[in-house]
Amino acid sequence: MSEKTARMSFISRMTVKPEKEAEFIRLAQALTEKVHAHEPETLIYQFYRLREPNRFAVVESFTSEQAEQDHQNTEHFKALAPGLVECLDGPYVREYLDPLEQ
Repeated sequence: MSEKTARMSFISRMTVKPEKEAEFIRLAQALTEKVHAHEPETLIYQFYRLREPNRFAVVESFTSEQAEQDHQNTEHFKALAPGLVECLDGPYVREYLDPLEQ
């Protein structure tokens, strides 16, 4: 598989302002529904609550880097992502997940 068509997967961890948690969850659920309904090149898109207070993560996996770029250019992402970012207490941290060599 070439670099351009290689699957892209990552986990992003974030802290949410306590007073914004309900709004964050609402927006995360709305975005997840839109991604699952309209983005066939997105293989995994799931938010999780972490065990530390106010901590969340999202696991994302796309068929390619282009599919991840396409995801960021959808109308639903452009409409919902800024609200998610406003709920954060500091920056999020993205960690890329590469499959083990077989």
